[in-house]
Amino acid sequence: MQLRPGETNGSPGAPQAPVSRPDFGSHSGPEAPEAGSLRSASWRLLARLFAAPPDAELLQRLAACGRDGDATPLGKTWNRLASAAEAADPAAVDDEFHALFIGLGRGEVLPYASWYLSGYLLDKPLAKLRADLAQLGIERDRDAGESEDHAAAVSETMALLVDPGQGADSQTQQHFFERHVDSWMAHFLDDVLAARNADFYRRVARHAQAFLEFERRWLDLPA
Repeated sequence: MQLRPGETNGSPGAPQAPVSRPDFGSHSGPEAPEAGSLRSASWRLLARLFAAPPDAELLQRLAACGRDGDATPLGKTWNRLASAAEAADPAAVDDEFHALFIGLGRGEVLPYASWYLSGYLLDKPLAKLRADLAQLGIERDRDAGESEDHAAAVSETMALLVDPGQGADSQTQQHFFERHVDSWMAHFLDDVLAARNADFYRRVARHAQAFLEFERRWLDLPA
């Protein structure tokens, strides 16, 4: 949606959502290519869900990701998200998304890092993010409607960084994650969970919380 690698793939337009249930337990270490692909797909899914409401096709694909017997924290949130997607009405989820994140003037929750880190939109945290993105060779799509500190945009950036084909090393991933994701996104997700208009997006937020915790532990593993 927002960002593109400065010298690689060009502008991708709206983020794609490769929906396949990750099985991280079968991959042994943080440098395993399969694990990088699964992590990247998970970040891209979050980017897609925070960029725009899921359409009927995406809801159907999410519904197919449920799996009985997966008792891991991430597995449980996948199951609940899949169940919510199976029961969801696309029009109702569309209304929910707009009430939560857009609204008349502003939504119930503001999905921007600057808001959570400084109390203002388009503030110093965005300038710091832009400086770090420039060092990484990642630039904003000129057609993007949101700033780079939007939840969808930082999720898409993480997807780029953890991609095994064109991404960054684990130290760079951890630095970006701690500075521009983990510094605020947990608070944003708490607000989604508490939002009056949240229903389907409560399951999205729970899954995102579990995935953030997974990423914290993953990025702390020795390379």
